[in-house]
Amino acid sequence: MTTDRRSFLATLATATAASAFGRDWSGRNPERYPDPDVIAIDPAFEKLIQGNSPIRRLHTGMLWAEGPAWNGSGNYLVWSDIPNNAQMRYLPEDGHVSVLRNNSGNSNGNTFDWQGRQISCEHATRRVVRYELDGKVTVLASEFEGKPLNAPNDAVVHPDGGVWFTDPGYGSMMDYEGNKGELLIKEAVYRIDPSGKIAKVTDDLVKPNGLCFSPDYRRLYIVDTGAPKNIRAYDVEDGVRLGKGREFTPNKGLLADKAGKGNSDGVRCDVEGNVWASAGWIGEGYDGVHVFNPEGRLIGFIRLPETVSNLCFGGPKRNRLFMTASQSLFSLYVNTRGAHFC
Repeated sequence: MTTDRRSFLATLATATAASAFGRDWSGRNPERYPDPDVIAIDPAFEKLIQGNSPIRRLHTGMLWAEGPAWNGSGNYLVWSDIPNNAQMRYLPEDGHVSVLRNNSGNSNGNTFDWQGRQISCEHATRRVVRYELDGKVTVLASEFEGKPLNAPNDAVVHPDGGVWFTDPGYGSMMDYEGNKGELLIKEAVYRIDPSGKIAKVTDDLVKPNGLCFSPDYRRLYIVDTGAPKNIRAYDVEDGVRLGKGREFTPNKGLLADKAGKGNSDGVRCDVEGNVWASAGWIGEGYDGVHVFNPEGRLIGFIRLPETVSNLCFGGPKRNRLFMTASQSLFSLYVNTRGAHFC
């Protein structure tokens, strides 16, 4: 990593002169291109920017938006509004937004498997579920070694059909359906085999949160929102195990201020192997999406007016970045594609 905090902030200071968080995020009023809140920290990011694409706020009004996932066969986006116990759906053809599911178990992360079935991590019920194509719900995981999970957070699917998920326990600290605000087992990352067997793949993170595979599925990135709040990378061995983890990028200086305040939450890879990471909890001029090259160097920044929780690539070409942030859903067309279908 060669980009330091000083050069990062100098670039932001220059860009701030052209940006205005009083801007009209809806697109109803004229704006100049390129978007001043899509910022190249490194020349490598310039090729990933569509110069005639602005950031747009597609919807607002949630309490805490999380877990966006793109359904290619249905051509829609689904995401969670955790406090409102709802899953939302966005239709790109006319911008229509509706409640897809209520009483969703206060779900957080969502994804789709290779058969197009939605997989969701439920806080209230401490489980990972799959919505079958006929509408039935299958519980994929609710306990490990006889003990209930804490509160599954985010999930990704491997080509072998395995489902990998994190269990940091944030949702168990809420008073959902009788949960008493306690962690029942050590925070960890798990793999659900297609056979149904659940295996712990690592518990060396304090608060394992968002996760994603590299384009070739040989590396797994996991956000740790505990101390020291960083993104870690693990080699995937034989498609089912993890090697020793290493720091991919530190939080201090890039994903946080010098005091360590702020962190990432969700991550996704593009086809070139760049890591697009949500960032927030500091404030205006910082929150948004930080983009790192495969070596962990910060190359780009998408600045947003709300705390970004998570993100995914979608659209027919997988070149539309969807970002959930506090109360809102944002999008931006980019000049690359998501590495995976969700």
